[in-house]
Amino acid sequence: MSASKPKESDKRRIKPFLNRSEQEFVASRRNTVLQTLKKLKIQCSRKEVPNIALLGSGGGQRAMVGLLGSLVQLDKAGLLDCILYLSGVSGSTWCMASLYQEPDWSTKLETVKDRIIKRLKGPEVSLTDAMAKLKKYYYGKDLFSLTDVWAVMVVTSYVKEIDEHTLTEQRNQHKKDPFPIYTVIDKQCKQSSDGDPWFEINPYEAGYSLTGAFVDTCDFGSQFHEGSKKKHQDEFDMLYLQALCGSTLADEVDIKKTMWQKISDFFKNETILEAMREEEHEMSERRHEAMRREKETDLAPEAVLHSFTEPCPPDSDKRGFPSDDPIPPSVDECYRALMDVVDMNISALNGEDTSGFDESIRTNLNDLSGGKSQLIDPMKTLETADKGAEKRYIKRFTIDVCEDLSSRIKIWLIDAGISICKCMAQWIWGRKYNFLHNMTDEAVHSTLRQSETRDYIDAGLLQNSPYFSVLREERDIDLIISLDFSDGDPFMTVTGAANTCKTLKIPFPEVNTISENKMKPKDFYVFKGQNSPTVIHIPLFNVVNCGDKVEDWRKKYRTFQGPYSAEMIADLMEVAGKNISNNREKLKEQIAAVIEEKRLSRFNNFLNKD
Repeated sequence: MSASKPKESDKRRIKPFLNRSEQEFVASRRNTVLQTLKKLKIQCSRKEVPNIALLGSGGGQRAMVGLLGSLVQLDKAGLLDCILYLSGVSGSTWCMASLYQEPDWSTKLETVKDRIIKRLKGPEVSLTDAMAKLKKYYYGKDLFSLTDVWAVMVVTSYVKEIDEHTLTEQRNQHKKDPFPIYTVIDKQCKQSSDGDPWFEINPYEAGYSLTGAFVDTCDFGSQFHEGSKKKHQDEFDMLYLQALCGSTLADEVDIKKTMWQKISDFFKNETILEAMREEEHEMSERRHEAMRREKETDLAPEAVLHSFTEPCPPDSDKRGFPSDDPIPPSVDECYRALMDVVDMNISALNGEDTSGFDESIRTNLNDLSGGKSQLIDPMKTLETADKGAEKRYIKRFTIDVCEDLSSRIKIWLIDAGISICKCMAQWIWGRKYNFLHNMTDEAVHSTLRQSETRDYIDAGLLQNSPYFSVLREERDIDLIISLDFSDGDPFMTVTGAANTCKTLKIPFPEVNTISENKMKPKDFYVFKGQNSPTVIHIPLFNVVNCGDKVEDWRKKYRTFQGPYSAEMIADLMEVAGKNISNNREKLKEQIAAVIEEKRLSRFNNFLNKD
């Protein structure tokens, strides 16, 4: 990839074309593809070189390991250097992030693969490192969300590392690898069915795939107004990107249960408690010293306190002494109220009675405020039978308690815990400043221009394979190889893509799988159409690599479960690899067929000109 630095005018654009750096990469990569085809003894001229995209679906760690196993076999089959684009959703992006840590990884894939597997088999990230990372995320940006929490508390448990590199650092490191595309969706567009929900992130640009509205990746998340950058935000790191792309490993209720439990386990750990008490002790020491200085110098208390308080970050409400309460309550008192809120939400999700937590929280906050606490009225007994009303009450009550606590103490872990609970109540994920805010360009749907912020979430919630990143007309893809690691229906992603393309009038082959057995899929499907890319669809578990035990494999490798053992990783690598090794000749045949179609198309165009 070219390392050329974008001009200021190139930082944001609303035109459906490939940026200069991607064009340069494509031109270079097509030369590599041509040489690879010659080695495979597939006849092809320079103008007939096919643009081939490899897609990795979502599927948590199953997708991560499955994609790695597939790539290893593509390399052994001599086919990896035929791939122009590598695009992923959710768990597949975890694999991509690991691979692209290594410059030109495809030239030494066996070594890179061994290193990744060794890490996956190793220990999890330490609590101390996780706590430090959470603190960086909390203080390092304007918009903190559950994506930051998911990165630290969940993603690290699977990928076993904290990768603080950024995507733009890769710009000049992967001239011999496929062009990487990470995909998410715009939550507001998904919910309203307006605008373009398909969003992609690559080392150069981040933006809406079908609209053609993009911003330089290093500025994705910065604050914009009418096309001008108003406030810079640091580029997010690769750990955060993996959380942004891969956060839907189960349905919403299961995710909420897991998140509340992770929050509970994190904050109830003795190491966390000790850190909070130590910070409280340090603040108390500074306060006493400030008071002593006040007596000696007759300074106003506010000036003394300010002189002994750590400098605040730009969002200064996150740190320092509250001006209206110079002697805050103890950490233990606030901590107890916060943990009651967490446990109350867990109990509610489990269908248990929450009245005990409700009463305990009210008593605690009333004592802390000297009887001045103002919370919403308790829920009436009759209303608890209405699950919808109970859900709304607990959400409002959680936010109320957090607002009350936030005015009382400024220990960072308590403060972060309060913010996390508020994000949980409001279910805020992937919130970023909107780089299209108040743009006047009518080429962009009004839905995308109105709000100052947008929420970006796992693309698997809408389409669990990244078809629309490679179906951009300007990428001119001839062949799509879809590796499907999804749970459930093995044809859902390809049929979903076909249906959406029909609605949006995007060229895509007709997909008819009515006669196929969803419980016993084959390992190789080809869909062709007029003036559309050829699509090869490969379900992970099938009757060829699993025999009559397809369902057993599915049950063994569920999407939402603990990290895989070394044996499970090895078995999954093998079974995923078989889908490539067993179909090497079929893949070559389809590549040759696409080249022949391009040859005939060029010939027909030549005749028509005459």
